Amino acid sequence: MTNLRIGLLGGSFNPAHDGHRLISLMALRRLGLDQVWWLVSPQNPLKPVAGMAPFRTRVAGARLVARHPRIKVSDLESRFPSRYTADVLPAIARSHRQHRFVWLMGADNLIQIRHWQRWTEIFEAMPIAVFNRPGYAYRALAGLAAKRFARARLTPSGSTAAARRLVNCRPPAWLFLPEPHCTLSATGLRNGEIMAATATERPSKRARTVAANGANHHVALDEGAGLRHVD
Repeated sequence: MTNLRIGLLGGSFNPAHDGHRLISLMALRRLGLDQVWWLVSPQNPLKPVAGMAPFRTRVAGARLVARHPRIKVSDLESRFPSRYTADVLPAIARSHRQHRFVWLMGADNLIQIRHWQRWTEIFEAMPIAVFNRPGYAYRALAGLAAKRFARARLTPSGSTAAARRLVNCRPPAWLFLPEPHCTLSATGLRNGEIMAATATERPSKRARTVAANGANHHVALDEGAGLRHVD
């Protein structure tokens, strides 16, 4: 297939959970995407190797959780020499020039992105969709990254037209989607806690199984959908 509109969701997926799936389904619907690719990172540069589940185990677990024909779990990042998002995103865009991409991340990451390697280059690499997470919206929109790229923000936040336009925008361009997000977190899964969620956001049986397996192996988990390269 050619000329696809693709969302990229990165992380260690250690383990993958229904929060990752929810943000992907929302991206498909709100941004008018054809696919979402989960980019499983072999090793987050700012996280210790100790406690990280094997790469292939995390890829397999992500595929169990994704369970959707338009959500593709990819090991693509393992083929690049760099583990930094600022390097990986341009490399993907160069190797798939026929497609249009948008980077997907949670509001917690908009707060923390200033700690990522060459973080301003991420905004220059491709459009970014930021999804709300309960308790993070105010700090995210008042943070350094939001202020630095304030003029690149598409508004109004809840506009369907703005959301559908994002993937076609020349970067820097970003959008904040204010819809409530699932409170499920990998940290909660690690601690054996399935956090409160709406009936439509309840984690699947497969996701709970993957989470339980990760907790039993003392896996160090990402916090929030798409968390990358942050302590």
